[in-house]
Amino acid sequence: MNAYNTPEISVQAVAKKLQTGEKFTIVDVREAWELEAASIQDDRVVSVPMSQISIEGQNAFPQPARDFQGEYVVMCHHGVRSANVAAWMLQQGWQNVSSLSGGIAEYAEEIDSSVGLY
Repeated sequence: MNAYNTPEISVQAVAKKLQTGEKFTIVDVREAWELEAASIQDDRVVSVPMSQISIEGQNAFPQPARDFQGEYVVMCHHGVRSANVAAWMLQQGWQNVSSLSGGIAEYAEEIDSSVGLY
Protein backbone atom coordinates (compact mmCIF):
# COMPACT_ATOMS: atom_id res chain seq x y z
CA MET A 1 0.00 0.00 0.00
CA ASN A 2 1.04 3.60 -0.56
CA ALA A 3 -0.01 7.07 0.56
CA TYR A 4 -3.29 6.67 -1.36
CA ASN A 5 -3.92 3.31 0.34
CA THR A 6 -3.96 1.46 -2.98
CA PRO A 7 -2.30 -1.86 -3.80
CA GLU A 8 1.12 -1.71 -5.42
CA ILE A 9 2.88 -4.14 -7.72
CA SER A 10 6.64 -4.41 -8.17
CA VAL A 11 8.44 -3.87 -11.46
CA GLN A 12 9.68 -7.47 -11.21
CA ALA A 13 6.11 -8.78 -11.00
CA VAL A 14 5.03 -6.67 -13.98
CA ALA A 15 8.02 -7.85 -16.02
CA LYS A 16 7.06 -11.45 -15.27
CA LYS A 17 3.44 -10.78 -16.33
CA LEU A 18 4.67 -9.26 -19.59
CA GLN A 19 7.07 -12.15 -20.25
CA THR A 20 4.51 -14.87 -19.55
CA GLY A 21 1.83 -13.23 -21.69
CA GLU A 22 -0.68 -12.69 -18.88
CA LYS A 23 -3.87 -10.84 -19.75
CA PHE A 24 -3.82 -7.44 -18.04
CA THR A 25 -3.63 -3.79 -19.03
CA ILE A 26 -1.00 -1.20 -18.13
CA VAL A 27 -2.65 2.21 -17.91
CA ASP A 28 0.10 4.75 -18.53
CA VAL A 29 -1.05 8.08 -17.05
CA ARG A 30 1.97 10.12 -18.16
CA GLU A 31 1.75 12.96 -20.66
CA ALA A 32 2.68 12.70 -24.36
CA TRP A 33 6.12 14.27 -23.96
CA GLU A 34 6.95 11.71 -21.25
CA LEU A 35 5.91 8.84 -23.51
CA GLU A 36 8.36 10.10 -26.11
CA ALA A 37 11.18 9.96 -23.54
CA ALA A 38 10.41 6.52 -22.10
CA SER A 39 7.84 3.84 -22.79
CA ILE A 40 7.15 0.13 -22.58
CA GLN A 41 6.35 -1.16 -26.06
CA ASP A 42 3.58 -3.71 -25.61
CA ASP A 43 0.01 -4.03 -26.89
CA ARG A 44 -1.21 -4.25 -23.28
CA VAL A 45 -0.14 -0.64 -22.59
CA VAL A 46 -2.75 2.08 -23.07
CA SER A 47 -2.02 5.77 -22.73
CA VAL A 48 -4.55 7.71 -20.64
CA PRO A 49 -2.85 10.95 -19.53
CA MET A 50 -3.80 12.09 -16.05
CA SER A 51 -4.64 15.53 -17.46
CA GLN A 52 -7.20 13.89 -19.75
CA ILE A 53 -8.65 11.85 -16.87
CA SER A 54 -9.10 15.04 -14.84
CA ILE A 55 -11.21 16.53 -17.66
CA GLU A 56 -13.07 13.52 -19.05
CA GLY A 57 -13.17 11.07 -16.12
CA GLN A 58 -14.06 7.54 -17.18
CA ASN A 59 -14.62 8.74 -20.75
CA ALA A 60 -10.85 9.27 -21.07
CA PHE A 61 -10.33 5.50 -21.02
CA PRO A 62 -10.46 3.56 -24.29
CA GLN A 63 -13.12 0.84 -24.41
CA PRO A 64 -10.80 -2.09 -23.52
CA ALA A 65 -9.78 -0.28 -20.31
CA ARG A 66 -13.39 0.21 -19.20
CA ASP A 67 -13.90 -3.41 -18.15
CA PHE A 68 -14.37 -3.05 -14.39
CA GLN A 69 -13.51 -6.74 -13.93
CA GLY A 70 -10.18 -6.60 -15.82
CA GLU A 71 -6.76 -6.41 -14.23
CA TYR A 72 -5.01 -3.03 -14.42
CA VAL A 73 -1.57 -1.77 -13.48
CA VAL A 74 -1.41 2.02 -13.44
CA MET A 75 2.00 3.48 -14.34
CA CYS A 76 3.58 6.92 -14.23
CA HIS A 77 7.14 8.25 -13.85
CA HIS A 78 7.83 7.43 -10.18
CA GLY A 79 4.56 6.08 -8.78
CA VAL A 80 2.78 9.09 -7.27
CA ARG A 81 0.35 9.89 -10.09
CA SER A 82 -0.30 6.19 -10.66
CA ALA A 83 -1.20 5.69 -6.99
CA ASN A 84 -3.58 8.65 -7.21
CA VAL A 85 -5.25 7.37 -10.40
CA ALA A 86 -5.41 3.80 -9.05
CA ALA A 87 -7.25 5.08 -5.96
CA TRP A 88 -9.67 7.01 -8.19
CA MET A 89 -10.26 3.98 -10.43
CA LEU A 90 -11.09 1.82 -7.41
CA GLN A 91 -13.54 4.49 -6.19
CA GLN A 92 -15.17 4.52 -9.64
CA GLY A 93 -15.81 0.76 -9.60
CA TRP A 94 -12.80 -0.92 -11.19
CA GLN A 95 -12.15 -4.07 -9.14
CA ASN A 96 -8.53 -5.13 -9.73
CA VAL A 97 -6.22 -2.11 -9.89
CA SER A 98 -2.68 -1.64 -8.62
CA SER A 99 -0.03 1.04 -8.95
CA LEU A 100 3.41 0.26 -10.36
CA SER A 101 5.79 0.85 -7.47
CA GLY A 102 8.60 3.15 -8.58
CA GLY A 103 7.01 3.78 -11.97
CA ILE A 104 8.69 3.51 -15.32
CA ALA A 105 11.88 4.98 -13.84
CA GLU A 106 12.32 1.94 -11.59
CA TYR A 107 11.29 -0.37 -14.42
CA ALA A 108 14.04 1.12 -16.60
CA GLU A 109 16.62 0.87 -13.81
CA GLU A 110 15.74 -2.63 -12.63
CA ILE A 111 14.30 -4.46 -15.65
CA ASP A 112 14.90 -2.91 -19.07
CA SER A 113 17.01 0.18 -19.67
CA SER A 114 15.88 0.27 -23.30
CA VAL A 115 12.52 1.77 -22.24
CA GLY A 116 14.39 5.00 -21.55
CA LEU A 117 14.98 7.36 -18.64
CA TYR A 118 14.20 11.02 -18.11
